[in-house]
Amino acid sequence: MDNPRRLRPASWLVAAGRPSRPGEPLNTPLVLASNYLRGEARAYARSDGTPTWEVLEAIVGGLEGGQAVAFASGMAAVAAVFELLPQGARVVLPESCYQGVTNLALAGAARGRWRVRQISLEDTEAWVKAAAEAELLWLETPSNPLLRLADLEAICAAARLRGVWVAVDNTFATPLNQQPLALGASFSVQSATKLIGGHSDLLAGVVSVRDEALLQALRQVRELNGAVPGALEAFLAARGARTLALRLERAQHNAQVLAERLEQHPRVARVHYPGLPSHPQHALARRSLKGFGTIVAFELRGGVERAEALCARVQLIRHATSLGGVESSLERRAAIPGQEHLPPTLIRLSVGIEDVEDLWADLEAALA
Repeated sequence: MDNPRRLRPASWLVAAGRPSRPGEPLNTPLVLASNYLRGEARAYARSDGTPTWEVLEAIVGGLEGGQAVAFASGMAAVAAVFELLPQGARVVLPESCYQGVTNLALAGAARGRWRVRQISLEDTEAWVKAAAEAELLWLETPSNPLLRLADLEAICAAARLRGVWVAVDNTFATPLNQQPLALGASFSVQSATKLIGGHSDLLAGVVSVRDEALLQALRQVRELNGAVPGALEAFLAARGARTLALRLERAQHNAQVLAERLEQHPRVARVHYPGLPSHPQHALARRSLKGFGTIVAFELRGGVERAEALCARVQLIRHATSLGGVESSLERRAAIPGQEHLPPTLIRLSVGIEDVEDLWADLEAALA
């Protein structure tokens, strides 16, 4: 389904990917099939896809302003982009980047597959210069977990002049808050496990592109590597995406309120949230994002024990990893192997859609 009436994003999420012929189900059903009877275009699911995958791809691709390829997980989507690089390619990553992406890139570099350089996400001038000597610029904005921003417009413009690929991890912003492809990025990558699925019950990833050659290349990588989404996972992700606009609106409101209150709390040393005027890139956030997102990171005064106690004491908010669900969750990120470089008392809070006063009461009691 295309978007001939130019539906607004919230309407597109509800309308996209639905059957159009009379007598068909209103929702494309869960299609549990690995193969099909010969005689039509579709023969085998791994190579030809399924109607269930295609609904998810239609929703996300149209939302991103391109075409999408669904994968088995967010990391499978990331790996597919890296797989397209030529031998010896030069890759630039942010210094603070999702651990899975950093580990994948460094593992490939150790095998001589590509060369990796890391620079500060906020150093726009360095990224513009890097575009002259790289094959791929990988950007994560807002970043995980410190919520730093890249100036996508400036970096993409420099890369486009030199024919350099730019891949943007758009998981935190979602296509509702940020449109990387419209700014000139080659790839927009989503972990559909997070806000798109929205219910902490699936693993999936999506890559969106505008270039037809890249679209076909991604599909081939998925087929050859077997990184295909499960039918149930794709069905759940598509169902979750239908309510993304509502969930994002509520969770962002909650996140803003909690960030403002946490910043005033005597036991909180620092709050990282782009919606706060105290954020060092607040002006860029206001210019480049339609909303400030659902993730709040904050550092506590005192030692690690106080941060661990907070995680143990919350009751409505769940002590769990990952993010983007309807339920709020938090964790001390420096406790995660490989994340020891982060501030030791940094808490990453994924804000859900509960009543904000209940969330604040839970945090306030745990902080006390």
